Amino acid sequence: MIIGIPKEIKTEEYRVGIVPAGVKALVDDGHKVIIEAGAGLGSGIGDEEYKVSGAQILPSAKDIYSSADLVMKVKEPQPSEFPLLREGQILYTYLHLAAEPEVTKALLERKVKAVAYETIELPDRTLPLLKPMSEVAGRMSVQVGAYFLGLNALKIAVGMGAQVTIINDGVDKLAHIDDLYGGRVTTLVANRHNIEDAVLDSDLVIGAVLLPGAKAPKLVTRDMISRMRKGSVVVDVSIDQGGCFETSKRTTHKDPVYKVDGVSHYCVANMPGAVPRTSTFALTNATLPYALKIAKLGLEDAARKDAVLAKGINTYNGKLANRPVADALGLKYEELKL
Repeated sequence: MIIGIPKEIKTEEYRVGIVPAGVKALVDDGHKVIIEAGAGLGSGIGDEEYKVSGAQILPSAKDIYSSADLVMKVKEPQPSEFPLLREGQILYTYLHLAAEPEVTKALLERKVKAVAYETIELPDRTLPLLKPMSEVAGRMSVQVGAYFLGLNALKIAVGMGAQVTIINDGVDKLAHIDDLYGGRVTTLVANRHNIEDAVLDSDLVIGAVLLPGAKAPKLVTRDMISRMRKGSVVVDVSIDQGGCFETSKRTTHKDPVYKVDGVSHYCVANMPGAVPRTSTFALTNATLPYALKIAKLGLEDAARKDAVLAKGINTYNGKLANRPVADALGLKYEELKL
């Protein structure tokens, strides 16, 4: 199989879809890897490193898309990339289609076989390809909150003296947190009353809600935001899936913050892109095993043999095969038939 890695063109996105070790693994398995010139520079990886690992460097994204059977990326294709997508081509990347109607439309119209990192789900309901970026975003969320709050929240960033409340709908998860932190963290079951009390009592609120494939529920209302202390900060890690604050709207690393009722909102959709090298290596570690399966067996056979991978297929030959995405966008869901 020919695996293509284009350069990411989303604003301030410096990650790349694969590292040299991943290239070598694919080449050693008998596949051809083509990479757009300069694709890895934002992550500190030069073309020569890819060449040494066995990749062929091509000058443009058009060259990559026109030749590749499987396109590996980091973020969803941008409008200028839509015409480059081919019928039957496999696209393997973060998609977050519930918040991306135009991307969904393009993938369906062009009959792309789109596999979303974020909906590949293990039997225990963990998301192995989302986990490494969630870990990066989780650490960053406290740091950016500290930056925009000042010295008071700096205590949170260095773990000194902060009063932390965790709200979750899983009682087992909360019990586990209690065990880990020995009462140093307050745990609450997620309901409107607890969320409202905690939001109004906090200087920094980090929203990290995820329903695989679906739009994030709006758990923090505009009314709650309006009653927060002026100068408070909210960080919406769920913004890729539409955001869990009613006042959230996507921002970029160039212009990351806006205010609503005196509350600063940080809603950057690709937070890990700010630390591209670390994120790229962590991401490849997670995505490569499934890429190897797809390249070796083809998407259909790989998905038939691996139900976890099958859950990642969002669009297939012009059909929308992920129910939460279909529900979020008001489109027809069609059960995946390989």
